[in-house]
Amino acid sequence: MADTSDDGGAAARPVARVRDLRVEIDGRAIVDGVSLDVLPGRVTALVGASGSGKTTTGLALLGEYPPGARVTGEVRLPGTGPVGYVPQHPAAVLNPARRISALLTDIARAQVRGLPRGRRRAAARERVLRALEEAQLPGAEALLRRYPHQLSGGQQQRVVLAQALLLGARVVVADEPTTGQDALTKSRIVEQFAAVAARGVGVVLLGHDLDVVRALADEVLVMRAGRVVESGPAERVWRAPRHAWTRELLAADRRFTASEGPAAGGAPVLRVRGLTARHRDGARGSAVVLRVPELDLRAGECLAVVGRSGSGKTTLARCLAGLHRDHDGEVLLDGVPLPRSLRDRDRAGLAAVQYVFQDARAAFDEHRPVLAQVARTAIRLRGTGPDAATREATATLGRLGLAEELVRRRPGGLSGGELQRAALARALLARPRVLVCDEITSGLDTVTRRGILDTLTALVRDRDDLSLVLITHDLDTAALAHRVAVLDAGALVEQGPARRVLTEPRHPFTVSLMETTERLAAARAPQVTGPAAGGAGS
Repeated sequence: MADTSDDGGAAARPVARVRDLRVEIDGRAIVDGVSLDVLPGRVTALVGASGSGKTTTGLALLGEYPPGARVTGEVRLPGTGPVGYVPQHPAAVLNPARRISALLTDIARAQVRGLPRGRRRAAARERVLRALEEAQLPGAEALLRRYPHQLSGGQQQRVVLAQALLLGARVVVADEPTTGQDALTKSRIVEQFAAVAARGVGVVLLGHDLDVVRALADEVLVMRAGRVVESGPAERVWRAPRHAWTRELLAADRRFTASEGPAAGGAPVLRVRGLTARHRDGARGSAVVLRVPELDLRAGECLAVVGRSGSGKTTLARCLAGLHRDHDGEVLLDGVPLPRSLRDRDRAGLAAVQYVFQDARAAFDEHRPVLAQVARTAIRLRGTGPDAATREATATLGRLGLAEELVRRRPGGLSGGELQRAALARALLARPRVLVCDEITSGLDTVTRRGILDTLTALVRDRDDLSLVLITHDLDTAALAHRVAVLDAGALVEQGPARRVLTEPRHPFTVSLMETTERLAAARAPQVTGPAAGGAGS
């Protein structure tokens, strides 16, 4: 348990308390003996690798546990007021059949019942718009008419944050709230959660993004394999980590260096020409959300597409993969136009361009083992026999750090980060020419993230026939690419060699993105001190 007395918080009465929590599934402890206090106006951060038990611990504050779990210990919740929850994958809690306005107005309407009937509708709408503004979601009026699938992952995240703010929760559990967010939006989300805490709300931050944790946390609990291995005031943990795992997490958080290698030569394997993509807007027709006049991807090349949440990055990725058919222009593979819709592509076309989703959990069938779903790609797209496909899937998953025992479970038995790696393995089994990765490291801890990116760069380096489109909000990740394309408000505003774009940006938006990233990086802790190995948690 974190020692709050060091920072003068001992006199405050916790708004939530966890004591000796243990959660078992099939006899295996996924959370083992965790204790923590949530204090009003304080941010308690749980950090650790994917699968360390962070989310299970956070969900315990909502009284939610995995199916079939055996739970012991004690969770005391606030006497009044709900517990708000901002999940890592917001699409899982947004009703896909209802517009954003309906999702938020349902909450606001219950809060204005005491007003005269004639004032309720306007008062509810005012609350909704204020919550969206506080959640740093611009253009709220237009977004209210959309359905969740018409929003980017970052926009969905902020809608869920607005729901939590509307609820007036005394405790907010934020599970990777900046996942998939660009530096500009991430900075605003940090400010927003700081403001939430300043109003006396206790915030439980489940995070892998150590920049965000450093900026927000008062107390830090470092988890590994379901246990808290180190805890204490944030400043002490950053400056003098006592446990070897904490030091490993911090060491892996170093920044990447922009690639010095030239982009691959030869003819482009994938070309975009005159692309204009639209989103349907109900009875109002459609709205243009993306314009890309020209973009090329060469064999053996890694292209990073960066921009703010809602800039059109995912729409571009979906157009390449045949998942967004409402567009004009052409996407050409080896000079031959690809059908706009996935349904119209033949088996070779499906295998050639593979897409790895940001929300990996939504991309898996919850009723079938993960291993079977990964192997199915080789069976369906390459005609591989079932036994050979299972062996190849097991080997590929193993190279990505997923043991056979783990992947024989259904998706609900894996963490979000583990499912992201499984989704990457599934795409690789198609042996694609082009691999489109949509924010696939945004939900991973620093150690796993570096391992995945090392794997991707090695694949591109070792396979001359593989090209990579890396959709990312993170400029450190973009630095690994040969070239970078920058999107802003649906327009391609800049593209060029990674080193040039990331060190000498020419467009004002790219400049602002770089400056905000540098400000966040400046907040990183100084060189840590402490023993070279081992060490007990506090």
